[in-house]
Amino acid sequence: MYQQITLVGNLGSDPEMRFTPSGVPVANFSLAVNKSWANAQGERQSKTTWFRITLWRKQAELAAQFLKKGRRVLVVGEVEEASVWTDREGTPRASLDVTAQFVKFMDSSHDEEAAADGNTSDSDDEAPPPSNVNVPPMADTEEIPF
Repeated sequence: MYQQITLVGNLGSDPEMRFTPSGVPVANFSLAVNKSWANAQGERQSKTTWFRITLWRKQAELAAQFLKKGRRVLVVGEVEEASVWTDREGTPRASLDVTAQFVKFMDSSHDEEAAADGNTSDSDDEAPPPSNVNVPPMADTEEIPF
């Protein structure tokens, strides 16, 4: 059986890059997915669900290079498991672990910086991030470090 999840959200942290003992790049970051709606009284309500995203190989390298906290991304992947933890107030919380198979960068920090400066022309100083990355998932599970 196979299941798939599609998420659009903002990075809650910069990607953490590391390598397996055999040198395979792997990166993780938290992703906040926000939902908002109006209740029966017309008041705006919102809820944030956290996901822990894992990227492998080239995806991991590109994410570590181009993604930063706050950036919006679309992630397509497979749910691995829920991680249960306790917050500072002692309240039990959970986040879902997702292994990404496809990541699309939804905004460009280069474009945002240029717009803030009033300059919308392309610059040769910095290459824009790729609009998407599609790398097949890792097939050999012997290289997973955990």
